[in-house]
Amino acid sequence: MAVFEGHTRGLKPLVTFSDFAIFDKPSNLMIHPISKNTEYSLLDEIRYHFGDKANQAHRIDAETSGLVLVGRNNKTTNALATMFEKKEYKKAYLAIVKGKLEEELTIDKNLKKEGKAIGVRMATCSKEEGKESITNVKPLKYNKEKDITLVEVNPITGRQHQIRIHLNSIGHTILGDPIYGVCDEVAEEYLNKTIKDKTRVEHSGSYRLWLQANYLEFSYKGVIYKIYSKNKDIYKEFDN
Repeated sequence: MAVFEGHTRGLKPLVTFSDFAIFDKPSNLMIHPISKNTEYSLLDEIRYHFGDKANQAHRIDAETSGLVLVGRNNKTTNALATMFEKKEYKKAYLAIVKGKLEEELTIDKNLKKEGKAIGVRMATCSKEEGKESITNVKPLKYNKEKDITLVEVNPITGRQHQIRIHLNSIGHTILGDPIYGVCDEVAEEYLNKTIKDKTRVEHSGSYRLWLQANYLEFSYKGVIYKIYSKNKDIYKEFDN
């Protein structure tokens, strides 16, 4: 029987409590291994620090940086996972988007699987189709030289790729997105892990997806927790 043994590469929890912890995940780190060949994932750090009963309560994309909530035992993990399923939390993201976004807006567009060549790609659709998806977007700062805008994003619903497809649908694709706002060939190369760094930068604008889970607010056992990410990479990328 195979037993997963977590090992560390130096990533420590942002904050630890008796029943749960929060990690500030860097970009390009998967939450969970996808096969036996996955050398390292956040689960390695989770199990290294808290033992084999600890697990993440939710997921964010590998290239999305920021906050990941972890239960230190099965009971807590299940309770926190249920909280996410019932949307009993507040979450805010930061993103760098292409172009100038000047006003706050709410994107209310249903989502469905695109059903074409790129299997993971979602698409906006009519209200009669797909699943209800709502995202609030607030511009924070504009970089005229780069023609990019730093935005705060609050997803009201939690659909797959919701923030990415919603922002792309209004002409403000997230900087570095290798699936939305690029041609099928580039997206396919990215998913097949054959894309060259130069090709990705040319087509998406950056070497990584500039999306960060920046704020998390929730209640657990009668206590309200409000946690901010300490990762400043997105600000550095925007200002440099």
